[in-house]
Amino acid sequence: MIASLRGPVLHIALDHVVIECGGVGYRVQVAPTTAGAMTRGSEASLLTSMVVREDSMTLYGFTDPDVQEFFHLLQTVQGIGPRLAMAAIAVLDPREMARAITAEDIKTLCLIPGVGKRVAERIHVELKDKIAAPGGAGTDVGPGPAIAVGGVEQQLVEALEGLGFSTRQAEPAVSAVVEEDPDRPVADLLRAALRRLGKA
Repeated sequence: MIASLRGPVLHIALDHVVIECGGVGYRVQVAPTTAGAMTRGSEASLLTSMVVREDSMTLYGFTDPDVQEFFHLLQTVQGIGPRLAMAAIAVLDPREMARAITAEDIKTLCLIPGVGKRVAERIHVELKDKIAAPGGAGTDVGPGPAIAVGGVEQQLVEALEGLGFSTRQAEPAVSAVVEEDPDRPVADLLRAALRRLGKA
């Protein structure tokens, strides 16, 4: 199992990066704030979790152990897989998530795309006794520079498609958040689009 990676960043997208280690480029799924804090050509270090399926092996990367812990913890809840856990991390940082779970704030948990009332209630019931009181948890690296790879709207749509949304769902959400504030960092725009889709 690959527990961490360190090396130069070869490629940056909104939902993944490629890091070279020993001459091999590893594609790693990351939260938009993590991708936004990286610079192509600079060295990066990520904690990683590998998810193995019958037809794929996927690496998920984190700069903060608290975020990685929530990624694993969320998957202990029935019906939540790695893709949904990453969507949760993209929308809520560990403090927000811990607060929502302990306070039974179903409305906030429902901001996670793909999480309805029943799943949100299940998250509260199954995790409320497994997490520490909010306040001490860290957050993933907070918004970095906008990622200059192609058009912003195209990047956002592709990132949402990577999280399981259809183009038909992604495009209106992206158009709405870009129109509201086109100067926001790309990672913030993606988080806003995810929140909008979570309310749909």
